[in-house]
Amino acid sequence: MTDTADALRVERAYHDTCRAALAAMVEGADAQVVTGEDVSASGADAEVLGRRLRSQAKALGALPPGPLYFGRLDFADHAPGHGGQRYHLGRVRITEDPAAPPLVIDWRAPVSRAFYQASAGDPQGVEVRRRFGWAPGSRGESADLTGLEDEHLGRGEARASDIVAREIERPRVGPMRDIVATIQPEQDDLVRADLAESVCVQGAPGTGKTAVGLHRAAYLLYTHPKRLQRSGLLVLGPSRTFLGYIAEVLPALGETAGHLATGGGHRQSTLQEEIARHPVTGTDPAATATVKHDPRMAEVLRRALYARVTTEGVADLAVPDGSYRWRVAAGELAGIVEEVRAEQPPYALGRDRVLTRVVRRLRDQAERRAGARPASWARRIERARPLTAHLDSVWPKARPEELLAELLSDRAVLARAADGLLGLDEQSALLWPYPPRSYRSARWSAADLVLLDEIAGLVERPEGYGHIIVDEAQDLSPMECRAIARRAAFGSLTVLGDLAQGTTPWAARDWSVQLRHLGKPDAAVVPLTTGFRVPVAVVELANRLLARLDVAVPAAESMRTDGELTLRPTDDVLGTTVAAVRGALTRDGSIGVVVADADAAGVRAALTGAGVDHAGPDVLGARVTVVPASLVKGLEYDHVVAVEPAAVLTAEERGAHRLYVVLTRAVSRLDVVHALPLPF
Repeated sequence: MTDTADALRVERAYHDTCRAALAAMVEGADAQVVTGEDVSASGADAEVLGRRLRSQAKALGALPPGPLYFGRLDFADHAPGHGGQRYHLGRVRITEDPAAPPLVIDWRAPVSRAFYQASAGDPQGVEVRRRFGWAPGSRGESADLTGLEDEHLGRGEARASDIVAREIERPRVGPMRDIVATIQPEQDDLVRADLAESVCVQGAPGTGKTAVGLHRAAYLLYTHPKRLQRSGLLVLGPSRTFLGYIAEVLPALGETAGHLATGGGHRQSTLQEEIARHPVTGTDPAATATVKHDPRMAEVLRRALYARVTTEGVADLAVPDGSYRWRVAAGELAGIVEEVRAEQPPYALGRDRVLTRVVRRLRDQAERRAGARPASWARRIERARPLTAHLDSVWPKARPEELLAELLSDRAVLARAADGLLGLDEQSALLWPYPPRSYRSARWSAADLVLLDEIAGLVERPEGYGHIIVDEAQDLSPMECRAIARRAAFGSLTVLGDLAQGTTPWAARDWSVQLRHLGKPDAAVVPLTTGFRVPVAVVELANRLLARLDVAVPAAESMRTDGELTLRPTDDVLGTTVAAVRGALTRDGSIGVVVADADAAGVRAALTGAGVDHAGPDVLGARVTVVPASLVKGLEYDHVVAVEPAAVLTAEERGAHRLYVVLTRAVSRLDVVHALPLPF
């Protein structure tokens, strides 16, 4: 005990040293912003340098308060490259001087990998791995360092970590936390996969797939800063509620600011926000939305767009140039159009190619007669009315809104584009019952935005990202996948999801199909089946539903044996729900009351009538949250009260999948309140 007390005193003093060094780094970064601009050679240099230094200063100043390190590696004297060295590991690198050895190593640095991968059987040169235990909610006061554990890997010693177990089981209140101190070897392999490698994580509930994706984002931003500053990294979540829940993870890992607004860095968004050319003001019947999300729509839209390209009725072209007229015969003009169409460029680029090649023909004639023509001559000819009129007749400009409005309004136009692809009933489902006067007054639905993005991608390729993290990817439709694929055509993807949790009508049944739509058919599918947060009693209950789901996924397992499951049959669902919540309030942690969407208002009213304070899912940090089942995906609570599972099951087509999600949101305790027979 004395040895441990002495070690704690030494480590607390070291933490004080690190805290002082970090404060000096922040002050030094602020000072560099001014001096860096003052000594720069030019105004342009000053702007670039100043922006970089301000970003560094802002990042250091915005680090969330907390302990500065969570582990330590003591390497053996004979360890290659690190013999006899000792490294403290934290969320960011801390040093007293840029030229001095760091006081704290960033968890993403190559040497840190041994902390997650070393074992008694393969110590990787590590003599001792030390873990630090901090008081819950610590803001980084050295006195909050309450314990430590040493694993003597060099002596072949292996032990289960009580500190890791306590951290995993710590009550969840507020937004999602990072797992940097508890990353498991299989998670670390995914986090540190190469930037060029696309990977799909099939993660059972509680396996940390979302956390893995976010830590991978932080790792890639650290390892490839220049490339991702240029091309950007995007985290796509299923909803704003979900993004709010995960918003603090990257800042806690040292990635405090996104810069995508200025052309690089990272940000968190939803797919609908990425493709939102217009606000969503319309709705679709289920049958209509299903057809719009079908992958056959890609070919329907392509046909409709390129049907505008035509050589029928094309005439000879004559362009006046002073006293001369330069000509291109109708047959030659048609040949240029067909030649460009065969090359299959984006639509707008194809129009530009036709223009360029026609102008080249005219220029050749002019130069044979009068010598070289300046660039201004070509620009003037490009604007000549006869030429622009011919171009508009053979390859007219295309506006996605105009094209889609015509397709959804005109049965004949749709029939030509959908011939052999969509049945008559599917075509009828697509047509607007009351077409607007023009595309400008159209009320676009969420599915329409996906179609508009497809057309826009045919017209002109969108700017892509260096890497995209896609969470809850099993719920994406094929057309939504194509929207992501266009943005990752020259980058890579981390695809996160669970086929068992697919709840949309078009949810994926097979990852190979989904990955093909995402443009990464060769991406490896890596299963995570061991849960570290959802207790075994809850996992076993949810596994009883798997047989009813039309997906082939392995049953989840759990390392947690401390959870509680309570079934509460009742004739008074609302009264029993209130009682369950009051019982949960006697324990620590967050409480999520999850209910079928149609019943949420009644549950809220019952809690209000009983004097129980509660909030909606958008309020982070509330002690009691009432969550409609449709919004609970990706969220987790210490104690979940699942109200009337049969109502969740029957509320929608894939209700069994939705119920599977509901039952796996608890990380400590689950109460199931029901009057109807349980469906599992």
